[in-house]
Amino acid sequence: MYYADPESKAGWGFHRRAELLNGRLAMLGFVIGVSLELLTGQGIMQQIGLSALLHQS
Repeated sequence: MYYADPESKAGWGFHRRAELLNGRLAMLGFVIGVSLELLTGQGIMQQIGLSALLHQS
């Protein structure tokens, strides 16, 4: 696994700044998903039109 130089300002690899942003966006997406589920009464799969996959026997 490649870790970027901690002193570099940009580039590929695992940067603390990029990982913090990724984590924050993931938390935001989770909260939005749960909020929409509470408001609409439908799960994520139903909201995006994949409810047929949920009811297969």
